Amino acid sequence: MKLAYTMAPGRGDTDLVLERLAANLAARGLRCCGTVQINSERADAGPCDMDVRVLPDGPVLRISQDLGPQARGCRLDPAALETAVGLVKVSLSSGADLLIVNKFGKHEAEGRGFRDVIAEAVAMEIPVLVGLNALNRPAFESFAEGLAVQLPSDPAALMAWVKEVTTRVDEVA
Repeated sequence: MKLAYTMAPGRGDTDLVLERLAANLAARGLRCCGTVQINSERADAGPCDMDVRVLPDGPVLRISQDLGPQARGCRLDPAALETAVGLVKVSLSSGADLLIVNKFGKHEAEGRGFRDVIAEAVAMEIPVLVGLNALNRPAFESFAEGLAVQLPSDPAALMAWVKEVTTRVDEVA
């Protein structure tokens, strides 16, 4: 199984690492599908807006809801997330060298979100790289049944793994 995850220490750091990796791989000719998260700071000093870009060149979707400045709960817009999931499913069925999922989050931990897409890619023998945080790590490890490998968030280490698991190695410099 070619399933890996990465975790970066700072808030939003995993998002940046995966977004840069996806851009680098696309520039080298690899067909990546999935999502990368782009956070936009807000002028009102509230929490950032969360957007995902559907790979390889799909739309950018806002996956956060503005619940007001006093809100403390989850701001994820489940309908927007499921829209992204649907777009990625279509992209995956067209073929890919790698699936990148910006985050195995609360929805995935509860059996929704990108969970089925990840399983489908693994079944198709398409390598999968997932962003993860400590909160959802136990759920991901249970889902992966101990078969996922943890990768450092270092760009060189991620690129080395991609070279190792993709069939188009010659195109990844």
